[in-house]
Amino acid sequence: MMTRLHLAGDPAADALLERDPFALLVGMLLDQQIPMEWAFAGPATIAERLGVDTLDPVAIAGHEAESFAALMAQKPAVHRFPGSMAGRVQALAAHVAEHWGGDASAIWRDATSGAELLKRVKALPGYGDQKARILVALLGKQFDVRPDGWRQAAGAYGEDGSTRSIADVVDAETLAQVRAFKREAKQKQRSRG
Repeated sequence: MMTRLHLAGDPAADALLERDPFALLVGMLLDQQIPMEWAFAGPATIAERLGVDTLDPVAIAGHEAESFAALMAQKPAVHRFPGSMAGRVQALAAHVAEHWGGDASAIWRDATSGAELLKRVKALPGYGDQKARILVALLGKQFDVRPDGWRQAAGAYGEDGSTRSIADVVDAETLAQVRAFKREAKQKQRSRG
């Protein structure tokens, strides 16, 4: 199974991210306080446990909360904090269902500018400024979603040739470079604090 993505480090998980825009949003949402590959493999784990090929935001939003949290917590857990992340995934699903008719790709499909795209992404539950900019960069760099001004909207994450986020991971070498960048940034932050 050939995929162009290398975010999860698993061909099946990467294939899901490539074909399912909502799965990509969930992977990005999960990308906090756990390794990047674990976060981006999460949507495939959720899909497998639900017995589906794609993640339907309408179905996930309507899933009974306690049952969905239990699904997220099954060993191995989808996230380090499965209960709180289950609620966040369902909130994201509800937002996409309500505001985008259940079609996550509509968030970026007709965005006419990078600023509009960033505004739409920042409106997603669980997406702060940094996460939104990283997703804009990921969409531009790896999915060819490039409305005018997308690099500016992505900020430093949109820079050509950078290795600062998941947007720049295309193979094992760039994953190592992104990890090194993050380690260095954390060390600088600690030395200032």
